[in-house]
Amino acid sequence: MTDYKNLAEQVRSFLEAEPYFAAALSNISALLTESLPGLNWAGFYLMRGGRLVVGPFQGKPACIHIETGRGVCGCAVRDDKTLVVPDVHLFPGHIACDSASNSEIVIPLHKDGIVRGVLDIDSPVPDRFSEEDRAGLEAVARLIEDGLEWPDGQAG
Repeated sequence: MTDYKNLAEQVRSFLEAEPYFAAALSNISALLTESLPGLNWAGFYLMRGGRLVVGPFQGKPACIHIETGRGVCGCAVRDDKTLVVPDVHLFPGHIACDSASNSEIVIPLHKDGIVRGVLDIDSPVPDRFSEEDRAGLEAVARLIEDGLEWPDGQAG
């Protein structure tokens, strides 16, 4: 079981030490990979030119661009809500960057009330993400929103 209170404190300390997006999100993706068992990808996609572009992550190479409304990440942006997908193979339009992924959670990240990216976490374990994971990771996402220095020129 993940200690989300401790995880949040570590995320907060990363953001306080260096809020620049590349450094902060790189360390946070590594922290998530080390802190949550049963993952095969943890990272970020950031909005650029109206679509998601891969950001810092841990895992196999990923899709570079994701259009809004496409796949789990694009649908989370379109709907501006967290998506927990117990079986990605049943998700219409799922994008399989890693064929080993079976479940996924995607949480939109905001700046000034606008979706600026997503936290995306995949697992080879079916139905890996619980309500506790959702709440804990949404709290982490709020810390990122409040403490991150977003990229210059980032356009939704």
